[in-house]
Amino acid sequence: MQKLEKVISSRTKVRFQDSDPFNHLNNGKYIDYMMNAREDQIQEHYGLDLFDLARNKGIGWVVATNQISYINSAVTMEDLYMDSQLMNFSEKHLDVEIRMWNKDRTQLKAFLWVRFVQVNLKNQKVGTHSEELMELFGQVVLPVEQANFDARNQYWRRNAVQQEPVLV
Repeated sequence: MQKLEKVISSRTKVRFQDSDPFNHLNNGKYIDYMMNAREDQIQEHYGLDLFDLARNKGIGWVVATNQISYINSAVTMEDLYMDSQLMNFSEKHLDVEIRMWNKDRTQLKAFLWVRFVQVNLKNQKVGTHSEELMELFGQVVLPVEQANFDARNQYWRRNAVQQEPVLV
């Protein structure tokens, strides 16, 4: 069996239409960029097509909560590196961290914590993950040391700069 990556990544660019009058990425768009990145990453790295799962298996995930910390501004036309990981899961939920970096991954722009809850789309009620999904989640989960968002925020604000750029 193939070993799956626990931290998955992709790249994107800040678009003009998503910027505010100061040429910064609009604060609401950070979440859009991060959620779009995660959707693309899980399809590319884990073969999970959210639309296919909804259409053919009648399952989906809704956001129950999210918390975001804006650390450095992302600016118009800037190339970004996005990475994410599954931090925790149960039979009904997923906890994910998504990070937005500059292109060399030397400056953290923001990070987002999201709790997703699985929903049975046929009856519109909270559902439970299949054995197959639970097995996948068990292979890719990568817990973080910090127990809460505030502690994680302090961690990233102290440690969000790497000495060497990451080449991807």
